[in-house]
Amino acid sequence: MRLHQFEVALVISVQAGLAAALAWLIGHDVLGNPSPVFAPSAAVGTIVAALGQRAHRTVELLIGVGLGIATTDFLLMFLGTGFWQTGFVVGCAILATLVLFGRSGAAVGQAGGTAVLLATLSPAQQDLEWPRIVDAMVGGVVGLLVVALLLPINPMRILDRDAAPVFRCLAGQLREVSAALATRDQQRAVRALETLRGMGPDLDRMHQALSGAEEVVSLAPARWWRRQDVERFAHGTVYLERVIEHSRGVARQSAMALEYNESIPPDLSVGVGYLADAVELLRREHRTGRPPERTRQKIRDAAHQAGRARALGVDDFGDAVVAQLRAIASNLLRATGCEPTPANQEVRTAVQDGKESVRTGGRSNE
Repeated sequence: MRLHQFEVALVISVQAGLAAALAWLIGHDVLGNPSPVFAPSAAVGTIVAALGQRAHRTVELLIGVGLGIATTDFLLMFLGTGFWQTGFVVGCAILATLVLFGRSGAAVGQAGGTAVLLATLSPAQQDLEWPRIVDAMVGGVVGLLVVALLLPINPMRILDRDAAPVFRCLAGQLREVSAALATRDQQRAVRALETLRGMGPDLDRMHQALSGAEEVVSLAPARWWRRQDVERFAHGTVYLERVIEHSRGVARQSAMALEYNESIPPDLSVGVGYLADAVELLRREHRTGRPPERTRQKIRDAAHQAGRARALGVDDFGDAVVAQLRAIASNLLRATGCEPTPANQEVRTAVQDGKESVRTGGRSNE
């Protein structure tokens, strides 16, 4: 985790330093501003914005500057300058920004900073409005150019890095449930359920990474060829969240089946373990760009084991585990790119094959 944080900090630091230097160079040498302080500031503000929000952040910077200028010029025209006028116009500029755009940190900060600048320096230096607007535009555009053209990040690396904890946790807890069923350890299933319920922060980071990756493949020509990979990942993420929800159901129903001492065929534990294998394979094949055939085969194996468990005999909660397992299998197939109808049909066929293997004395896929 520390290595990951250092890597992220290093990339952002290099991008921010380069953007600040270029913004100052353009403002000073190209546009002739002797003190282009706010151009580097705006550039850095764009860079340090969260991934996926940098273009939005640039727009907010410009809006904040515009509102700050409009509010301050209007009020100072009637109030004059002084300590209380400065406080009043700054408060009004921030209030106007909050009312119009909500709690947008970049816009509010720029509106307040611009109001302070104009209210305090206007008596000594005239015509500050236009340089302030130009600085904000230069800084924001330079920041976007740095992340889009000069130092674009690898979108798939971002996605794999921030999605890895989700895949690891999901696969790990499915293995815990599988082990709980095999050893009839009800508390182990309960602990797995609690861990699955606590995946919110990991999912939030994955969504932020996805937003950043989508921004990169939209802005950076060097990364346009990755668009299809990012779109495929985004498609899979929708179904992965459903898999997590159904996995919580597997853990919950497994804990109930064990609490009431229901019959648990070994095939049920094996099927849940196969789902854990499928989750790990899905991440691996997404990362390498290989066709997800191994993932799909493992999903079919899991559904086959579920069919065998139902044919061997399960009680109420055990039957609910089988139903949740089938739902996970269907959604995992959709995450690999299968359409809903073929995915459901594949699961039904695998379950039916599992049932038939019990009736005919066939062997498990274990």
